Amino acid sequence: MEKVVEHTRSVSIGKVESVFKLQKDAFNRNPYPSLQERLESLKKLEQLILENQKSIAKAISEDFGNRAIQETKIAEIYGCIEEIRYTRKRLKKWMKIQKRHVPLLLRGVKNRVLPQPKGVVAIVTPWNYPLLLSVGPLVSAISAGNRCMIKMAANSRALSTLLHQLFNRFFSADLVAILPEVSATEFTAQAYDHLIFTGSGKVGKVVMRRAADHLTPVTLELGGKSPAIICGDFDENIAAERILSSKFFNAGQTCVAPDYLLIPEEKLSGFLESSKRLVPKWYPSLNSEDYTSIIDEKAFNRLTTCLKEALEKGATVLPLLDVENSKGLQKIAPTLVLNPTEDMSLLREEIFGPILPILTYRDLSDTIDYINSKDRPLALYIFSSSGDVQEKIIKSTMSGGVCINDCAMHVSQADLPFGGIGASGMGQYHAYEGFLEFSKLRPIFTQAKKSAAVPLRPPYGQRFDKIFNFLLRFKL
Repeated sequence: MEKVVEHTRSVSIGKVESVFKLQKDAFNRNPYPSLQERLESLKKLEQLILENQKSIAKAISEDFGNRAIQETKIAEIYGCIEEIRYTRKRLKKWMKIQKRHVPLLLRGVKNRVLPQPKGVVAIVTPWNYPLLLSVGPLVSAISAGNRCMIKMAANSRALSTLLHQLFNRFFSADLVAILPEVSATEFTAQAYDHLIFTGSGKVGKVVMRRAADHLTPVTLELGGKSPAIICGDFDENIAAERILSSKFFNAGQTCVAPDYLLIPEEKLSGFLESSKRLVPKWYPSLNSEDYTSIIDEKAFNRLTTCLKEALEKGATVLPLLDVENSKGLQKIAPTLVLNPTEDMSLLREEIFGPILPILTYRDLSDTIDYINSKDRPLALYIFSSSGDVQEKIIKSTMSGGVCINDCAMHVSQADLPFGGIGASGMGQYHAYEGFLEFSKLRPIFTQAKKSAAVPLRPPYGQRFDKIFNFLLRFKL
């Protein structure tokens, strides 16, 4: 029997405005939770996940139709626990008031910066990693001392219902509340003190406009077309294993999945041979429970339409598994697409599925120009053993994050911030940067008993000029 801790206060489904008021009032009563209070909340969160991990994994799989339990364990359960434990260990240091420099003119004063909670934070979560992308921002927000309201995706119905029940038992609703079956319009209408949204760029723009009505600061994690580059000095067989395992994890429904591949012409055949060998070893058939379903019929139809369009426009579509007898599975075989062109949806839009377009190149500079001609991606993957090549690509491009000689691993590093730039988002969380994202760094100036600025007050005269000229000559 999975343990829960009962609380007297719970949240009613759909009552967004009342929950917001509840949390706002609670924040006003306790605007600076102590270190011990925050650590206790993080401890409860860890307990909630660990004691209910089987139910959580089962609910996520139910929402997908099929999602490998192991994928949920490593990507979501472990990812959440790692971040909670990392934060608990360092929170005392993060909360310390910071001393800042005092200029010569004002010797004797004190300058400090206090990281202070913002208030009520709204978290809008997508369906692809529903636990991780709820708990990740939540850890940053409550470690910073905030109260949180969470809206989960409509496609996460089973998990949303489960987490609503669990959070009501582990937390009072004036601290953390999961609100299932609430419309995005209703949820984003409140005057939150910060809002974080993870999802598509199209919806992100709508969320940002609604937040602007209240001048609510936003963190947007939006995804995009993250490129993988295999350079001439790197073994394409090793690269194939790392790129494809990341691409087909969760059936490609990952915001940082490699979206397209850039590879030297002479390495393409080796990459293809490795792909044909590796994928059937990982997934003997589409029926494999280790291979995740596409989330819903709409997403399935969109991906099949993209493949059909690519075929009609002359691309070579190479499924890496037998697609016979796949009717009714709502699964798409891991697929490579050769010779894609810019008029195809696969190169214009984020794929978010197990399809990898492959472009060949002769000169590395051409790949840099190609990447820079597109929107800035959430991730950039560089496969090269040369430090000079790595540095050239990094300094010549811009992306949310960079992963060298692997894919997506940077997201799981507890001490690295995560966030996009431009079309792939704004702001960041995880690590210390997440604590800062949900804090107001409040500057505090304390004057000395005797102000050193008195000699610079009127009436002005030669004394002012002498002091002013001395200050200009003084070197720190």
